[in-house]
Amino acid sequence: MTPGNGRDVCEVTDVVVLNLRDDCVARTATNFRRGMTDKRFLELEITAWLASPERKRQLTAEVYYDGQQDVLKRRRMALDDDGKPMELTHLPNNRLVNNLYSKMVDQKTNYSFGRPFSLDTERKDYAAALATVLGARFRRTMRTVGEGAWIGGKAWLYPYYEGGALAFKRFPADEVLPFWADADHTILDAAVHIYVVEEYDESEQTKAVVKVEVMHGGGVDCFIRRDDGTLEPDPDGHSGDYITAEDPDTGKEQGYNWDRIPLVCFKSSHHEIPLLSRVKCLQDAYNDILSTFANQMEEDVHNTVLVIKNAEGEDLGKFRKNLAIYGAVKVRSYEGSEGGVDTLTIEVNAENYKVLLALLKDAIIENARGYDAKDERMSGNPNQMNIQSMYSDIDLDANGIEMEFQASMEELLWFVNRHLVNTGKANFDGVEVKVIFDRDVLINESEAITNCKNSVGILSDETIVKMHPWVSDPEQELERIKKEKEEAAADPYQAAFMANRQNGGGGSGGNPVTGQDGGDGDGQTD
Repeated sequence: MTPGNGRDVCEVTDVVVLNLRDDCVARTATNFRRGMTDKRFLELEITAWLASPERKRQLTAEVYYDGQQDVLKRRRMALDDDGKPMELTHLPNNRLVNNLYSKMVDQKTNYSFGRPFSLDTERKDYAAALATVLGARFRRTMRTVGEGAWIGGKAWLYPYYEGGALAFKRFPADEVLPFWADADHTILDAAVHIYVVEEYDESEQTKAVVKVEVMHGGGVDCFIRRDDGTLEPDPDGHSGDYITAEDPDTGKEQGYNWDRIPLVCFKSSHHEIPLLSRVKCLQDAYNDILSTFANQMEEDVHNTVLVIKNAEGEDLGKFRKNLAIYGAVKVRSYEGSEGGVDTLTIEVNAENYKVLLALLKDAIIENARGYDAKDERMSGNPNQMNIQSMYSDIDLDANGIEMEFQASMEELLWFVNRHLVNTGKANFDGVEVKVIFDRDVLINESEAITNCKNSVGILSDETIVKMHPWVSDPEQELERIKKEKEEAAADPYQAAFMANRQNGGGGSGGNPVTGQDGGDGDGQTD
């Protein structure tokens, strides 16, 4: 960290100095940029970003996940006598949503982030220090970050101090406008956090207020965005340095800034495209077909096609009303032609709808790169090859997002390491640590245990224990095995029993690592 610029935490200013790099891709043309203040530049960039196609896709992905999809705006239309469209309000108009998209988001999120990740490092003191910062609360946050990355194409984590402890806050993709220094979006020059809060006005009515937090190398500046797009200092905002702490020598509040912008981007892929972009047209088609099928199943004689011969009256509306109320029709003969009412029956072939819905469902799963848990390959007792085949598509995306998240975690660990130094812990800069995401994969346990048995003598006990499907904490399991061996060494009878288990000799026990049963097979004792 570096000392701050001396501004008071609550001091507001209408002067913003971003100090963006000359090659920042977020800048407009150099000639247009010259002579423009950073504040005016921000006003133009924010206005353009709020209406950008990228942010619209992110917002659409959010509402689609919540079930607010285009089919809910569906209307049944026809042409009137003048050829103009009119809504047919008297006909069934189902608006059904089968949200396969949200199922794919949840499936892919839980596949990669449903189980706690682990940090693998040779420094046990570093592992213990990381565990105090990246605990259960952070692991829960990481799952929501993974979900946000699938929905919005990316999500953000903001490290900050809360009560003296390092904490992390998640920002969705549609709230952050980044200013990148490179085309690959790996170096962040500055960022703008834009969000809406509800406040009471003078008449005690709620109103939406757009808050803007500009994060740059000199700290953070807080503004309120007016309806005309201009920025005004936020009197309630905390502009100034990122961190404030009491100076032990003077007792005064001293501001500090991170050497980097305290915002880490977690991407679903380097394209940063929401998952909905792959399946939106398929999801809309599925909802439309399902709603149309329901409409046709609900239509009956009262609102379908009637063939009328010599009925009394000429008002069709009144005719339908009487038919609906009384269930009877008055007819008469005219010039030898008998009157009557016939219906045109249109049979609905449900099989056509079922086939089309099944095709659309398969297309959604395939394009979202998920899997169908009811796949025919999973019938009976599937082997591991069948299971891996079902997971092949989702593994492709899991490999990509985990690679992106590992790179982002490396950025995040920089802030954690700075925190450990600032709080008097050891300096762990340069210490290698590997982030391992434990995928929630269905396996054939019998086959996996057999493979563990067959690996004895080829692989170490530690590797076998880590691959065993019944072991959730390999380190703890290895400690238990070690403790058993130490207790056996102190007890000669126990030592003989353990040796017998390891050698596969007589007895009812088995190898605690391999699961091999003891006994010589003759069923006899000495």
